[in-house]
Amino acid sequence: MQIIKEILCLGWCCLFIIEFFAMVSAEWNTNDYMKREHSLIRPYQGSGMTIPYWDFVGSTLVTNNYVRLTPDVQSQQGAIWNTVQCNARNWELQVQFKVHGKGTDLFGDGFAIWYAKDRMKPGPVFGSKDFFHGLGVILDTYSNHNGPHNHQHPYISAMINNGSLHYDHDRDGTNTQLAGCEAKFRNLEYDTHISIRYESDTLTVSTDMASKAAWKECFSVKEIKLPTGYFFGISATTGDLSDNHEILSVKLFELDSSNDLKDEEDRSKIIPSATFFESPRDHVDDPKPSSLSGVKIFLLMLVGALAIIACVVIGIMFYQKHQENSRKRFY
Repeated sequence: MQIIKEILCLGWCCLFIIEFFAMVSAEWNTNDYMKREHSLIRPYQGSGMTIPYWDFVGSTLVTNNYVRLTPDVQSQQGAIWNTVQCNARNWELQVQFKVHGKGTDLFGDGFAIWYAKDRMKPGPVFGSKDFFHGLGVILDTYSNHNGPHNHQHPYISAMINNGSLHYDHDRDGTNTQLAGCEAKFRNLEYDTHISIRYESDTLTVSTDMASKAAWKECFSVKEIKLPTGYFFGISATTGDLSDNHEILSVKLFELDSSNDLKDEEDRSKIIPSATFFESPRDHVDDPKPSSLSGVKIFLLMLVGALAIIACVVIGIMFYQKHQENSRKRFY
């Protein structure tokens, strides 16, 4: 009986040692665990008001539970940017977020997730600069209603830019987008998630908007060229309409793709590009409204009618005066 107990004890010890070494080896395998220098996990605050590996700008507010890029207030702009360049060729970025506000029919504007050359550059594209270099994944909550698209909002789309393309707000970016999908993520009782996966020159964006711990593909586009050495960032903006744009966590995983092991190309020198993208649409100004609006036409018709009545009255008065003078001459 004692021998059996010793054998069982030795077996448990062996299992413990095996699990321990498995954990250690997994920890040292950089392709199997989250890259903390590119991640943002609660609690966010370090010493003082700083966040390790992250800078923030504008209206951004850091709390114990979330990083709020903008409050539900008009004309706000905020962003967070990673301070460490990403040198992984293949990666997956998972962002947990929440967008909510008082608006029920009208709300905006949205936020964007960036993998870009320049960081901490405020601008008109959801709180970041236009004519950027890199990738922008845009979660747009406000429709301008005058674009050529036929989708509803909120809407998720992606854009690759080599510094020469302008994001056209008047067309909700449809003239430069790679692809997109609708995603109802506003005012939900649970948190929402988005995954941006870049592997073997394929960009795949997936979502978990139903809190089911399962990814649903939004779109996937092949032959995307992104350099290494860019920065991750998230920015948001409000205009006449507003929302709370909150980031709860950011997790970056480096992917080990055997397909790229033989490729010795220096990815830090390439220019962001996409072989395929949705057919670009030229910016066409909306038809100018008629110089005479309905109200103006009504006023002109009213003035014309009053002028005709005035002429008739004056004519009658003139005729009566003429008749009176004629009668006086006969007496």
